[in-house]
Amino acid sequence: MSAAVAYRCELAWLPDGRVAADVVVEVTDGRITSIHSARTGAGAATGQVRSERLAGLVLPGLANAHSHAFHRALRGTTERDRGTFWTWRSGMYDLAAVLDPDTLHALARATYAEMALAGVTTVGEFHYLHHQGDGRPYTDPNAMAEAVLAAARDAGVRCTLLDACYLAGGFGEPVSGVQRRFSDGDAATWAARVEELQQRHARSGDVVIGAAIHSVRAVPVPELAVVSAWAAAHQVPLHAHVSEQPSENAACLTATGRTPMRLLADCGALGPRTLAVHATHLTEADVSDLVDSGAGVCLCPTTEAALADGIGPAARLHEAGVPLTLGTDSHASIDLFVEARRSEWDQRLSSGQRGHLDTAALLAALAPQGQASLGVADAGRLAVGARGDLVAVDLGSVRTAGADPETAAASVVFGASAADVTDVIVDGQRIVRDRVHRDGDVGQQLATAIAAVRGEAQR
Repeated sequence: MSAAVAYRCELAWLPDGRVAADVVVEVTDGRITSIHSARTGAGAATGQVRSERLAGLVLPGLANAHSHAFHRALRGTTERDRGTFWTWRSGMYDLAAVLDPDTLHALARATYAEMALAGVTTVGEFHYLHHQGDGRPYTDPNAMAEAVLAAARDAGVRCTLLDACYLAGGFGEPVSGVQRRFSDGDAATWAARVEELQQRHARSGDVVIGAAIHSVRAVPVPELAVVSAWAAAHQVPLHAHVSEQPSENAACLTATGRTPMRLLADCGALGPRTLAVHATHLTEADVSDLVDSGAGVCLCPTTEAALADGIGPAARLHEAGVPLTLGTDSHASIDLFVEARRSEWDQRLSSGQRGHLDTAALLAALAPQGQASLGVADAGRLAVGARGDLVAVDLGSVRTAGADPETAAASVVFGASAADVTDVIVDGQRIVRDRVHRDGDVGQQLATAIAAVRGEAQR
């Protein structure tokens, strides 16, 4: 048993939605063992633990429910020209073509460290970069996945690796070019590879191996059930890009006579462990399919704006009771507070009305719902028995100054930035102290890793 640490929080956001002052959260062996008021001193091991103070508002660990780590190297490089998602994808493919396990590890490690600095304690990595450039597996067929998992561990965050099945270049089209790196040939071969990875990490407390359907255009209809069956058999998360662009919906209707959501429902891919990523262009029937299945939606509003994808129906989904989560996706920005408030502000822009997703709804998406969507249901709450994840946010910066206990939560959600995160504890281990990651200069690590892969991509 390791020594307990008592974190004395100036303010803390508690599971009942209250912001309480002077709260002591005791953590032992990575778990919260006691929560009490400092004024009572009634802890599980009061007087026997090391005490540390956390100023500002303390939140449970944030979940980044949708990430493509290698996209971080694209930030700032795709903003020169006009275009659409599809023109952006061309530049992304150029980058995907040059990565190997070593360069992916370096880039992902620095990207995950940037996430830790932003308060992320669990990342959902939607991983489809599986094989060598010509499509042949590495000696270890999961070498690229292992590079990602090692990067997360090195950066101090938990990882849910959502191994994506990607078998087609579009409806009725074979993979080509860099897409050969993504494909296992068929879903049975994909499942066998992921099964080996899942067994390898079955006892890892900081890793979940989940599944992903890259998109309905990339997985032929007969293969969709194989992926969903594998996820169901292992009771792990199943994520999928869904209805990100209108052209995707149109192509699916032409090829199958169904919307992407209805196609997933018909193939048994929707359920309580399913997360539909983006879900930007939904019909009312699609919303009903989500509600009936218990599936959730991951909003990535910064990426959806950066790629000109559109504004999704977040207000309608929330009103219908669909669990919402948040992700930084292409990493045009890594700031979950921005993702949270954009989710509300975009609804205001599209509706002319305020007040769709309030502070409580957005904090739920940031923490407990986000963590649960990644298969980490014991995180995302400051509660006894939960994982010892704590994130302290400065309430005295130029962005949050003026906050008091009454307004602290709203000030953070609607005003703070990632730069206001001061301290991050993951499973009881301090990863960020006074805005400094335990690895040191994350900016320099990012610059080095990005320069290496950009140089290769430009050759």
